[in-house]
Amino acid sequence: MAALYADLDALRASAADVRIVTSDGQTIAAHSYVLASASPVLERMIDVARRGGRGGGACTVRILGAPSDAVLAFLHLLYAARAEEAVVAAHGPQLLALAHAYRVGWLKRAAEASVSARLAPGDAVDMLKLAGLCDAPRLRAACARLAARDRAAVEASDGWRFARRHDPALEQELLQLLEDAGRRRERWARGRASREAYCQLAEAMDSLDRIFAAADDDDACSAGGEPCARKGGGGGGATCELGLRLLMRHFAACARKAAPGGCARCKRLLQLFRLHASVCDRTEQDQPCRVPLCR
Repeated sequence: MAALYADLDALRASAADVRIVTSDGQTIAAHSYVLASASPVLERMIDVARRGGRGGGACTVRILGAPSDAVLAFLHLLYAARAEEAVVAAHGPQLLALAHAYRVGWLKRAAEASVSARLAPGDAVDMLKLAGLCDAPRLRAACARLAARDRAAVEASDGWRFARRHDPALEQELLQLLEDAGRRRERWARGRASREAYCQLAEAMDSLDRIFAAADDDDACSAGGEPCARKGGGGGGATCELGLRLLMRHFAACARKAAPGGCARCKRLLQLFRLHASVCDRTEQDQPCRVPLCR
């Protein structure tokens, strides 16, 4: 705090023409041209104070609702015209509120990012309330992610207990955020499962092409020998091809495929053949496809 005072004193080469009064009555001398250039709200407050003042002395501007050290840090950053990480980290929530109230956009973004990065479960409810008051969507999203990830710790916090007793709207908002987060996780899980299924089906189609294209190759696996994978199809492709070969051997020897109700494994193979026929783009003139049912 002493360093901040020293920085402000060093910038006071000319006489200060504004007195900043904080909530606890402390007075800080400042320059109107610095404050007015940094904040349109302070510019209007200074203009109103000058028009309503008596004589040509320094006008008085009150910055209330924050501790004196936070107000001093706010003024220091306005003089510096940049967001110093150490100062923003030390007074993040207060600077976010002040920057929002006095419309200092660059400081508000820096404070919002700092508070979001240092968010703890015990502060999630309080910071969610602050995000609503200060129109801070990034902080609100961070609170929602933290509450969804560590709900038990958030519910054990003092902020949660206070919201349940005295602020039902805030509690409802937090519960809605948790519900939305759960729905997003379900959508992501369904999308991931769908992508995995599409990848597996695409792999199965490629394996069918390789198996039946190898029917005329000299190095193809013998139909009566042990099942094996084609060369060059290592990894998941080899496993898929091996499974298809075993499934086709079962189909060739299964006696239940013609019985009422049929065989589930044989039906699965027929479904793969039909799927291949629906996506195969080979023509008879080009290179006829050898996969059964493709024509």
